Amino acid sequence: MTTDAEWIVTRARALIGARFRPQGRSAASGVDCVGLAAAAIGAPAPAGYRLHGGSAARVAAELRKAGLAPAGEMAAGDVLLMRSGPRQLHLGIWTGDGMVHADAGLRRAVERPGDPAWPVIGIWRSNRRS
Repeated sequence: MTTDAEWIVTRARALIGARFRPQGRSAASGVDCVGLAAAAIGAPAPAGYRLHGGSAARVAAELRKAGLAPAGEMAAGDVLLMRSGPRQLHLGIWTGDGMVHADAGLRRAVERPGDPAWPVIGIWRSNRRS
């Protein structure tokens, strides 16, 4: 049986190579970090957000609406909320030994091995773990 965490990691990895596109929602048209996280957890992505100056509280509310709950330590399949720059938030999917995320600099979704490059300010986990 596949756990929800394995399903999330598999869906995130399926997006590796998709081009980066702000407000993007699919591998075919491109993804941003919000679109990648939403696709990985199987939830609709919110609309109307800005790439800079976002609110961690608003992101937390959206993650709760998507069925996620705060977690203490990172585990495979978790959504990481990071501070990637001043007034800039970023989402990624923790795989257990790295992170899948939409990299604006590389212009595509990638898997980065090792610990996240940015400070993690929230760890969110599916409530449906099995």
